[in-house]
Amino acid sequence: MSEQQHTVVPPHPTDVPPDLPSDLPPPSAPPQVEPPARKDRRVLRAALRWTTAVVVFAAVGAGTAYGITRMERTDVPGLATESDGRWEYPTLTKPPLPSGRPQPFAEENQAGTHYADLRALLLPAPEGAEEDKALRGDDGWLATKDFLAEYADKLERDMFRQDLVDHGLRHIAARGWTTQEGTHTRIYLLQFDTAAVVDELIADVAVYGSPAYRVRGTEASAQDEDFSELPWPGEPLRVAYVEAKPYGAEQVRHAYLSAGDVIALVVQSRKGSARAVPFQQTVTLQTQLLG
Repeated sequence: MSEQQHTVVPPHPTDVPPDLPSDLPPPSAPPQVEPPARKDRRVLRAALRWTTAVVVFAAVGAGTAYGITRMERTDVPGLATESDGRWEYPTLTKPPLPSGRPQPFAEENQAGTHYADLRALLLPAPEGAEEDKALRGDDGWLATKDFLAEYADKLERDMFRQDLVDHGLRHIAARGWTTQEGTHTRIYLLQFDTAAVVDELIADVAVYGSPAYRVRGTEASAQDEDFSELPWPGEPLRVAYVEAKPYGAEQVRHAYLSAGDVIALVVQSRKGSARAVPFQQTVTLQTQLLG
């Protein structure tokens, strides 16, 4: 499979008009323009956030290789400053598909099936991180009870377990790591029979406003509005949450992704506060692998 590199090209400077002759009559007053509506201002704010997202991640589109994860900040226009907390991931390449099988969002793949090995679709750990061996599972497949241990309340765990059974959960692949600055990351990929089943389940789990099931280490989490308004390439749906203040010794961020026949859960926790940039970077790259 060929790899494509994505680079950010700085805009061309605007030409400066020559000085006007001094004997020309003064220009007439500009026409009165109505101030932009509130909706227009929201659009402008969204556009600014999109610009910020491009600068932060420097990765556009959903190609199969993401060399930008290995670039130095000085290689990216506008980022020749000290680190903003991004992690250095290895170059990502989607695993090969079985012969004759389509991508999950291909028009002929109505079920949204991921035919590639789900374990190969897990985001690898960034450089320098220590792997969480407990999430390896048996031959790369995690037991449902180990996944449900991510949730704090026993009653909610039992309810979620029944939901997974009712919707025909096939298997779970997981990976986790801890970086040198203390962020603990856990990623879970849950595969079902069809995208229609996933669409039904995700509506009950990834509720807008606050999550349906409380992850461990949190008292209350709210929807991450800044993350929600970032532009999102491709088909996958995502809903992100951040633990609200006051929180305990650690802060937790987590997000659900819906991509074809797969639901992904990404959780990050860190003593003091969980940083937004590596969380957004991790969720974005995992989404690209599933898209």
